[in-house]
Amino acid sequence: MPVLSHGVEDDAAVNSLRSAVMRLGRRLKHQRVDESLSPTEMSVLGTLRRCGHATPGELARKEHVQPPSMTRIVALLEAKGLVRLEPHPDDRRQKVVSQTERAEAMLEESRRKRNVWLASLAEGLDEDEWAKLRAAAPVLEKLADL
Repeated sequence: MPVLSHGVEDDAAVNSLRSAVMRLGRRLKHQRVDESLSPTEMSVLGTLRRCGHATPGELARKEHVQPPSMTRIVALLEAKGLVRLEPHPDDRRQKVVSQTERAEAMLEESRRKRNVWLASLAEGLDEDEWAKLRAAAPVLEKLADL
């Protein structure tokens, strides 16, 4: 596996990538359908969409928050009708969290809105830039999952 040499060019590229991803991420967060949900609540719903269901403890690990914080987030989402809690099939002391159909519809609309916004930004790129961005997408996905 290649390793960065951590030279001046690598440092500059890492700095530029970090800055661009952060700015773009902040702008994307503003393209929400439901303003009553916090970015953390939206992130939890996105995680549930990707993994199907999880215990609050698993969600806390995936979202990098403390378990008591996740318990509060799940309770808020449940009160809004966006998740449901069911008994764990193997451990009666635990619950399994899954998203509701309402959450699925909201996430789909949010994804559509963000995709339209991002596509409109991409119209400002030339063909070479757009080809490079398409090629970089799988690499950015991999970075996001590491």
